[in-house]
Amino acid sequence: MFGETTAYSSFSVDDLDAARDFYGDRLGLTVEETGGGDMRMLFLTLPGGARVFVYPKENHTPASFTVLNFEVDDIDRAVDDLVARGATFERYPDFDADDKGVLRGDGEGGPAGIAWFTDPAGNVIAVMQAR
Repeated sequence: MFGETTAYSSFSVDDLDAARDFYGDRLGLTVEETGGGDMRMLFLTLPGGARVFVYPKENHTPASFTVLNFEVDDIDRAVDDLVARGATFERYPDFDADDKGVLRGDGEGGPAGIAWFTDPAGNVIAVMQAR
């Protein structure tokens, strides 16, 4: 039924201008603004061409899960670069992350390392290094 349609994920933010600057300037994604007035929205183009719809929501509550995952070749370099761009990495009590905020894989599947940070609206984003 949907095999030949266009589909995309979406999430909300509380400040569309801050989101546009964050995703475009800090993360380097292609950001397209569409609509006008109360109907302004963003489309983020991810590596590989997939798109994500970002919309403003007056009573926005940050997602309690990871909304975007970026796979990187070198988790340490990615974390250092993001910190230099102003990102602060989250520390979760159930995970034993290192000083950089990276949860290192134990060799039993899963990523070699993963770290989480948030966008200006508090939505969680991850960078992860595959094995």
